[in-house]
Amino acid sequence: MGKNKDKRKTEEADEALKEEMAEAIPEEEEPAEEETEAAEEADEAGSSEASDGDKTSEEEDPKDKKIAELNDKVVRQMAEFDNFRKRTEKEKSEMFTNGEKTVIEVILPVIDNFERALGMAAEDEEKKNDPFIEGMDKVYKQLMDELEKLGVKTIEALGADFDPSLHNAVMQEDTEEYESGKVCKELQKGYLLKDSVVRHSMVSVAK
Repeated sequence: MGKNKDKRKTEEADEALKEEMAEAIPEEEEPAEEETEAAEEADEAGSSEASDGDKTSEEEDPKDKKIAELNDKVVRQMAEFDNFRKRTEKEKSEMFTNGEKTVIEVILPVIDNFERALGMAAEDEEKKNDPFIEGMDKVYKQLMDELEKLGVKTIEALGADFDPSLHNAVMQEDTEEYESGKVCKELQKGYLLKDSVVRHSMVSVAK
């Protein structure tokens, strides 16, 4: 009986001690909702800053961008200069060709007069062997040789198909010698400078 009583007291003392220890040790409080949200925002901010840092590092360097712009500008200017050079060369060539044509146009009447004079002399038996006529013939041939070296040549006319880009028809006539549309008579020679017409042939065309 006495032992049971002592055992009960001992148990009561243990329970009292446990209660005192429980009160002395505070329970772990759960983090407040505001603190949790603040932590999440801090994490997001940190992540955003890291992302911005990566983006900045991946962006093109301003120096590289400036170099690329200058290179593009240089390439464009070189292309423009090349076009200007080609255009200038073409204009220079055209001016030279036009200058040649102008000089040849002035010379052609002189050639016509040479040919008339030599033609008339050839019809005169007394003048065929005249040293003066022979001298004129040599000068005429020399002049034609020099013009040929420059690219001047006569336009084919007699017996050729009429070509308005080469021939200037001043009349038509009936003829049995040539077919219709053929040049049957050359009244004045035409000349080309390379592939450009200096003077059209003056012709008569068969009907």
